[in-house]
Amino acid sequence: MPDTIPSTILDSGLELNPRVALRPEPFGALAYNYGNRRLVFLKHPDVVRVAKGLAEHESLRETLRACEIPVERWPSFATAFESLKSSEVVRER
Repeated sequence: MPDTIPSTILDSGLELNPRVALRPEPFGALAYNYGNRRLVFLKHPDVVRVAKGLAEHESLRETLRACEIPVERWPSFATAFESLKSSEVVRER
């Protein structure tokens, strides 16, 4: 299944934007970007865990592996992190 996901986002070296603050919530977290004043909902604790771990790994793919996210869920994470990148919650290193 990972072969059907565009490798661009999976192979990207991402990190949490330093202008973003995460506030834990029961559903996941609120991400507030102090630069563009956007508030984004991270709707699952696994998304928060992956976002926090991005800087420790070479790519989103490696972060997903390290966080033990099942391969079947990778397409939804690829979509989520494309969106988080366009919202400036995460950025390329």
